Amino acid sequence: MRILIVDDHPIVVTGCRALFTSDPSVEILEASDAKDGHRAYLQKHPDVTVVDVGLPDLTGFELSRRIRKEDPAAKIVMLSVSEDPAFVVRAVEMGIQGYVSKSDDPRLLAKAIRKVAAGGRFVSPHLAEATFAGAVIKANPLTQMSSRELDILRLLGRGDRISEVASELGLSYKTVANTTSMLKSKLGAKNHSDLVRIAVEIDLHR
Repeated sequence: MRILIVDDHPIVVTGCRALFTSDPSVEILEASDAKDGHRAYLQKHPDVTVVDVGLPDLTGFELSRRIRKEDPAAKIVMLSVSEDPAFVVRAVEMGIQGYVSKSDDPRLLAKAIRKVAAGGRFVSPHLAEATFAGAVIKANPLTQMSSRELDILRLLGRGDRISEVASELGLSYKTVANTTSMLKSKLGAKNHSDLVRIAVEIDLHR
């Protein structure tokens, strides 16, 4: 079995390798960002691809979308620091077969990889429980935002700078900057560029 790990944290890649050290039939490939991950997938055709949600250049969701566009049969396990049920629902809706939290027991990742490789699906038990116990409403990030947050995110998504957003909405620079920081936390964005990408992905840039 050939496994591609797309994650920018070396400790995660090392941990994944450790999970399969006793199995000589497993080959681990690695990439640290979406661009290299996409290239590695096309060149190596792994049996399972493990994708970090928070990659430095594109979101893991966007990378997964691109991989599945090239290969609709691609088997993907999403690995995320976020335990927000919205991310799980989004992954399922995209056809991603596995979702594991980075806080889970590492053995769950190995289990997810093997199950997905065999044609099954796997979601961390506690995430599945949270997702299907009434938290599905979080699947749409828009339901979790105030009208001000939506306006700010929409303007950021179209390319406006914080100062331009403040001027457009009649708010102080500090208010927009603070709201932007809260949006990053709420949406799991690593930085400003990541936040803009998320706005574009959920069509708020129009």
